[in-house]
Amino acid sequence: MDIIKVLKELAQTGMKMDSPENYKNRNYKIVADSCCEFPVSFRGDSRFQNIPMILYVGDETIIDDESFDQKSFLKKVAECPECPKSACPSPESYREAYRTDAERVYCLTISSKLSGSYNSANLGMHLYHEKYGDKKIHVFDSESTSVGETQLFSLIVRLEEKGYPFEDIVEIVESFRDGMQTLFVLDNLETLRKNGRLTGIKAIIASTLNIKPLMKSDHGSIAQKAQAIGVKKALGKLAEAVHTEIEDKECKSLMISHCNAPEKAELVRDLILAKDKFHEVIIMDTQGLNSTYANDGGIIVTV
Repeated sequence: MDIIKVLKELAQTGMKMDSPENYKNRNYKIVADSCCEFPVSFRGDSRFQNIPMILYVGDETIIDDESFDQKSFLKKVAECPECPKSACPSPESYREAYRTDAERVYCLTISSKLSGSYNSANLGMHLYHEKYGDKKIHVFDSESTSVGETQLFSLIVRLEEKGYPFEDIVEIVESFRDGMQTLFVLDNLETLRKNGRLTGIKAIIASTLNIKPLMKSDHGSIAQKAQAIGVKKALGKLAEAVHTEIEDKECKSLMISHCNAPEKAELVRDLILAKDKFHEVIIMDTQGLNSTYANDGGIIVTV
C-alpha cells in the first residue's frame, strides 16, 4: 500500500489532533503505555487509555498516570543520589484494558528494545483471548517513544475515521512506523546510560566539554547521529536533519515533546518551520517515563 498516497488523502480531509469533536467513530479503542503523549484535547475520551508505567526514585514509587507532577518529579530526581528506575505495566493490566465494547483494539508501546512493555502488551492480548474470547487486537512496537507513539495514535484515529478496515490500518501504521524519524537532544544522558539504554553507543560525550549529541532511533535502539558544541547548535543540527532527510512533509505531522523546556521546543519548531511546511505541528510536555529518561531540558522530535 502506498503510504504517502494515504497520508496525502488524509491531509486533504483537514483532520487534525486539535479537533476531537470531528472524530465520531466509537467502534475502536487505542490502548497505549504511558510513554504515549495523548494530545490534551483527546484525554478523558474513553476510546483512548494510557496504561501507567511505574517509576522509582530512591525508596519512592510513582505511578505514571494523570496524577504525575513533572516539576515535583524532577525535583525528587535532582535530590536523589540514586538513578531513577522504571517498570513496565503488567500483562494483566493490558488484558483488562482490552476489555471494551469496541470491535477493534490497537495497542501502542515504547520500543521493545528499551522496555518490556511490548512483550507485556502481547502477553496481555493472549491472556485476553484465553479468558474472554476472540477480538481484533493488534500490538504495535512503536520502535520509538513519546511523540513517536503519538504519531501512530494520530494515524490510527484518522484511518478509523475514514473507515479503513482493521487489517489495512495495521499494514499502513506499520509501514509509516518503519519510515518514521525520531530525533532527540538531551542535556543529560546519565539516566539512559546507567539504566543500560545506550548499549549500542561506544562512547559518551563528556558533558564538561559542552558537546551535545544529536541522537536518533535506529529501529528502536538509541544511536548517535551527530554532535555539536552547545544545545542550540545541536538543535540546529536536528532541524537541518528534518529539512534534508524527511520527504513529503506537507502531508506529515511534526511532533515535538519536551521535558520542562517549552522555549527549546518552540525554538526547534521555528527552526524547522523556517524551511518546511507540515500538515500540522504539535508540541507537548513529557509524561513520567519520558521525563525520567529525557531529563530536565530534553527535546524529542518525530516526523
